[in-house]
Amino acid sequence: MLIRHDRFKHQNLDMVPTATNVTVTKWFGKRKELACIRTISAHIENMITGVTRGFRYKMRFVYAHFPINVTLVADKNRGGATNVEIRNFLGEKRVRVVPMAPGVEVQRSTSVKDELVMEGNDINAVSQSCADIFCATRVREKDIRKFLDGIYVSEKGPIPAPEE
Repeated sequence: MLIRHDRFKHQNLDMVPTATNVTVTKWFGKRKELACIRTISAHIENMITGVTRGFRYKMRFVYAHFPINVTLVADKNRGGATNVEIRNFLGEKRVRVVPMAPGVEVQRSTSVKDELVMEGNDINAVSQSCADIFCATRVREKDIRKFLDGIYVSEKGPIPAPEE
């Protein structure tokens, strides 16, 4: 049984699922077309991991003097999707609003003080949401060796399987 997936329709591939794995085959491909096979295989592995376990990224707040205040707000215009509001970054009055990608759940950590935990099935959506938060708190027009304030990814990977 051959599989056709809309995400990979730009490549002419044969994908055959078996009981334990998926075989991806390219016939008479040129060098760059053959290089796409490994990329598509990695995407398939990430999709399987995302559906079975999910992905979790943890972000920590780093500040020297002005504590960073982060609030999670549901956006009614986007169907209840979450926005992350960042206040008091480097003592600024401006509020940075970062919308989360669809399918990404963000929450404050209960065990660690200044930490956000993001979870979702799509690794691209979760990592892009983390990158958006990181870019919103980049220090500009100052020496970044001295001003290390920001929100950084501290841990990432699949959600660990519960131990039985």
